[in-house]
Amino acid sequence: MSQLHVVCQHCHTTNRIREADLDKAPDCGSCHAALFTAHPVNLSATEFERHITRSDLPVLVDFWAPWCGPCRMMAPAFEQAATHLEPRVQLVKVNTDEAQGLGARLNIRSIPTIALFVGGREVARQAGAMGASDIVKWTRAQLVRATTAV
Repeated sequence: MSQLHVVCQHCHTTNRIREADLDKAPDCGSCHAALFTAHPVNLSATEFERHITRSDLPVLVDFWAPWCGPCRMMAPAFEQAATHLEPRVQLVKVNTDEAQGLGARLNIRSIPTIALFVGGREVARQAGAMGASDIVKWTRAQLVRATTAV
């Protein structure tokens, strides 16, 4: 049985979870909080690096800022998308005002922008506000594309 590394969204500890147990609401071995809550978590630049480099799960990132109207409009849709994509995809948010260096390094030019990371590297990006069903469809299509491109 294969094991996956999953980074806890609460304490950011890397956990080993059997793939078959993903759907069984696993808890973090360190802080004992649920690894999947169907709510995207806000990450700092350091926490972002940990999640994309140490997690075996794809990570969908919403790059946003609090002053951005379209970002605020998309926030509920991104949260709703988490209910459909977890536990196979982790959803996180990065405030580009707080993580300006990360935004610059990743060349985030407009917000909101969602980006999908698989195996520590970005495989797809989409700028502009989207509804929940569009986020889910886009993510699933990009995952299919990323796995067939190998």
